[in-house]
Amino acid sequence: MNKKKKVLLAFSGGLDTTYCAIWLTKDQGYDVYTAAVNTGGFDEAEEKVLAKKAKNLGIKNHVMLNVEDEFYQKGIKYLIFGNVLKNHTYPLSVSAERVFQAVALAEYAKEIGADAIAHGSTGAGNDQVRFDLIFQVMAPDIEIITPIRDQKLSREEEVEYLKSHGVDQEWAKAKYSINKGLWGTSVGGAETLTSHKGLPEGAWPTEVNNQDSLEVELGFEHGEPIMINGERFSPVELIKRLNKLASPYGIGRDIHVGDTIIGIKGRVGFEAAAPMIIIKAHQLLGKHTLGKWQLYWKDQLAEWYGMLMHEGQYLDPVMRNIEIFLEDTQKTVSGKVFVKLEPKRFELEGIESENDLMGSKAGQYGEMNNAWSGEDVKGFTKILANSMLIQQKVQNHD
Repeated sequence: MNKKKKVLLAFSGGLDTTYCAIWLTKDQGYDVYTAAVNTGGFDEAEEKVLAKKAKNLGIKNHVMLNVEDEFYQKGIKYLIFGNVLKNHTYPLSVSAERVFQAVALAEYAKEIGADAIAHGSTGAGNDQVRFDLIFQVMAPDIEIITPIRDQKLSREEEVEYLKSHGVDQEWAKAKYSINKGLWGTSVGGAETLTSHKGLPEGAWPTEVNNQDSLEVELGFEHGEPIMINGERFSPVELIKRLNKLASPYGIGRDIHVGDTIIGIKGRVGFEAAAPMIIIKAHQLLGKHTLGKWQLYWKDQLAEWYGMLMHEGQYLDPVMRNIEIFLEDTQKTVSGKVFVKLEPKRFELEGIESENDLMGSKAGQYGEMNNAWSGEDVKGFTKILANSMLIQQKVQNHD
């Protein structure tokens, strides 16, 4: 008797991975093990529901791999240091977490001796590349199985297949693909497949029910968020608490348009209240506490860091090199940022830091110069004009 192939399925309980679970167990006869990776998207109740669903689908064994802290320490932290927003809009809510989910899955697949790893990515998105790329590097001898991609299935075809296997689900919600995590929640489907439609209110994960303004004081230490209103938290807990405060205002909602790894344009909605506030607050604090060229070069390297993270190339050694630079820039980025939350927006009111370069006694912008004279400025600007003046005289023949 031939031994059944052991397959590890990345399982979220959504439409795609539910299809994969049934197809692998019932149609292909594999011994299927499932793993969900918690990067901030599951609470205890949701974990229990998911485990029960896996059991009902005939899964051999199901586990929840929690990598929230690792996700922050090895990923989110550097996205904050670099103020990373893809196309000046998107905080890499799903992009970044997929990398850490893939790493955890590859490690667990090797631990249980899996013959194959399966995931529910389609053939038209970024996730297929992110997962496959990590698996190829970390577990090159393990087969990768992708039923949705290989069969070119539409969501409607998946729904019909699951109905035929007696899977009971609220199919109206399958209209949207929702990915919730510590660093934000993405919402894709229906309107995001067009170029002109916005998401309806009912598609967003959090209801807007807060109309009163709220003052929030965020504390940073060497670039990391560590306090809300004077109370200290771990960065992971701070992100969760800030999200609970700000999401009911409708803050952090937007639609990102970008170039996918495979070359087509993609559009996705996202809700990321805490990430947007933290990034913008951190950016403001950095403007006060870092020099001009520190800010400039940090922006250049952070742009590359975000792009490589977004495209799943997290394991490239250059990422570790950039992380060292980003971390070194944060030595003076400590202090408080004062934020006002309003319906659908937030306002950065200012900062307080012992490293604030506006505290210099040399001069006050637009008001008074103490460390130089008017004659100093005249000489400085004359020398500064030299290169432009020479070029004008030599090359301007009009």
